[in-house]
Amino acid sequence: MSKIHVLVVDDEWNMRNLLRLYLVKEGFVVKEASTGYEALSILKQHSFDLLILDVMMPGMDGWQVCKTVRETEVIPILMLTARTETKDKVHGLGIGADDYLTKPFEPEELVARVFSLLRRSMINQAQKPQDTTLVFNNLKINADAREVYIREKRIDFTPKEFDLLHFLAEHSQRTFSRDDLVERLWGYEYTGDARVVDTHVKNIREKMNRAGLGYETIHTVWGVGYKFIAQGEER
Repeated sequence: MSKIHVLVVDDEWNMRNLLRLYLVKEGFVVKEASTGYEALSILKQHSFDLLILDVMMPGMDGWQVCKTVRETEVIPILMLTARTETKDKVHGLGIGADDYLTKPFEPEELVARVFSLLRRSMINQAQKPQDTTLVFNNLKINADAREVYIREKRIDFTPKEFDLLHFLAEHSQRTFSRDDLVERLWGYEYTGDARVVDTHVKNIREKMNRAGLGYETIHTVWGVGYKFIAQGEER
């Protein structure tokens, strides 16, 4: 079972550390950002299941971050605030926040709200009719059948090659680090070399080239990791 990934955004180190302790105890994988700008940068490079966002931050406050995230993401957002005014909560919910938690709070309430948001997100996703086939130029990836077709011909990939290709294709244009891919596809307990990702990417590229796809789908982002770009998409 894959781990739940949470991004915690708060300008106070003590609060970020406290949230990390609570969430890691529940088995979540936690990344942190101390500013709104840093949070947006991290979100461009990694995929998360939940965003915990402080309202009052210097530079770019939580409301601005929430509004920007909602332009492209459907990730559940839990906002933290020391404010108790109803109008502030209504404003946050109006721009896309899913829930509010007022500081100070008990660990049990935080965890309960986190699980509630995750359950709600999973139910919403399950209720959406989903076509499990990803279609690109001369390339089809069927998640249910775990099959890849290039120019209408089925091409065999190992289970882990398929997982890696499908994951990157499903998050087209998003860059993932090697460590992030290892955590998501090999599991948090994996203790081997993260360069295993490089080997699988090499194998995928070779099979696609031999099949005559005619363009490269998995691109190297130097110093960061990899991202999927279909033909015709901007880099």
